[in-house]
Amino acid sequence: MKKVLLLLADGFEAVEASVFTDVLGWNKWEGNRATELITVGLRQQIKSTWNFTILVERVVSEIDLEDFDALAIPGGFEEAGYYKDAYDERFLEVIRHFHANRKPIATICVASLPLGKSGILQNNRATTYNHPTSIRKEQLRAFGANIQNSPIVQDGHIITSSNPATGFDVAFLLLETLTSTENTKCVKELMGFNN
Repeated sequence: MKKVLLLLADGFEAVEASVFTDVLGWNKWEGNRATELITVGLRQQIKSTWNFTILVERVVSEIDLEDFDALAIPGGFEEAGYYKDAYDERFLEVIRHFHANRKPIATICVASLPLGKSGILQNNRATTYNHPTSIRKEQLRAFGANIQNSPIVQDGHIITSSNPATGFDVAFLLLETLTSTENTKCVKELMGFNN
């Protein structure tokens, strides 16, 4: 069983978290049944960008990071306090652990920024929120990332993406990394994603 840590910050976008819970959940029940997702935060109660509040299954201080095989992080909104948690040293230490152990790290939209803040994107290819009015790409570049103009960028074990619309594709790419191409195609078909 591959265990995925879904790391949530206050201000996370619920839709970006839900693609991970749904794709990996479908795999757990309908695919090869080889994945389990655990929601984790810096505290028990985490509030999304639009005030959808959840109780995470575990708090960072209560877990052993060695128990997990992959890390998934949704992005969020600065106005909702996303970077307060996402730039917290405890959050960044989780990222550094997965990177040091070369375990898959999948992020959506601005969740690449805490990766940059943690120092793991130095000289690596990555992307982030790409709307022409956004400053996020420049912020990611300031962390030493080699910015790519692609919807999804995979550099080794790290996946970054450019906006919420990439969410399902990132979640399926993570599933494929953890299982197989054949299994991922099966789960996609079961979920109605006909290629």
